[in-house]
Amino acid sequence: MRYRRLGHSGRLGQAEADAIVGTALDAGITFIDTANVYAEGRSEEIVGQALRNLNVARDDVVIATKVHGPMGDGPNARGASRGHIMTQVEASLRRLGIDHIDLYQIHGFDPATPILETLEALDTLVHRGDVRYLGLAEARRLAPIVSLQAYYSLAGRDLEREIVPMLRAEKIGLMVWSPLAGGFLSGKFRRDGGVAEGRCASFDFPPVDKDRAYGIIDVLDVVARRRDCTVAQAALAWLLHQKAVTSVLVGAKRIDQLQDNIGATEVILEQDDLDALDAASALTSEYPGWMIATQGGSRQAMIDAE
Repeated sequence: MRYRRLGHSGRLGQAEADAIVGTALDAGITFIDTANVYAEGRSEEIVGQALRNLNVARDDVVIATKVHGPMGDGPNARGASRGHIMTQVEASLRRLGIDHIDLYQIHGFDPATPILETLEALDTLVHRGDVRYLGLAEARRLAPIVSLQAYYSLAGRDLEREIVPMLRAEKIGLMVWSPLAGGFLSGKFRRDGGVAEGRCASFDFPPVDKDRAYGIIDVLDVVARRRDCTVAQAALAWLLHQKAVTSVLVGAKRIDQLQDNIGATEVILEQDDLDALDAASALTSEYPGWMIATQGGSRQAMIDAE
């Protein structure tokens, strides 16, 4: 579960957050993802306070947070440099009110910092006990990266071109953010003039090719009716059926939204459902992808069957 409170979304108080976290825990959700940059640290504070208010034992939850975004005006108050990482991990631990972070993730690419500097800083955090696991490549016997958090949805399958094959080959976990494409696949939007409210109307992120996405929603409608579920549940279920996906992060701000999202775990899509959704959302063929698929198709089939 991800509690996200940016200027364009969320805006929940402590009581509402407590209720959502409590509902998630009651449903068996134990993974909570946040970031230092969300509401300039306020999200981490609310998450930590919610766990204390609910008397949640530290070992009963997995807490993930991130570092990279700007946390001040100066040039060193951002990025993936050693200085910024070491400063921000201490600030995150303090805001969350915990003694270690289960999964610490680099929130974005920093072109100004050598990757080895970033990896060595993260390795220091693991050996120091501030962090248990890291979420990017095993190098020079440093603590390995075990996960990637990335955007992936029926409306945005670009990850499949190169990154998904790499993740599967290296056995790296994939945590999906914005699985409903910023809410566009929630079931509220239709080609004939669905509601123009919510985050999609004020904050068009991630970018979505809406003409293409409307075609996907048409198929989701058919699948949802066939499987007696909501459109959002069908979209989430498709992700849960993808072999590369380890976890799907949801950012509901109401309990009914969270409960609907949780219901996706009970939706079983048959092969005809998956085939229809794959066809509607298929990526445009590009070189060298189509050449690789042609030459290595039979060998890839062997891998997929494993």
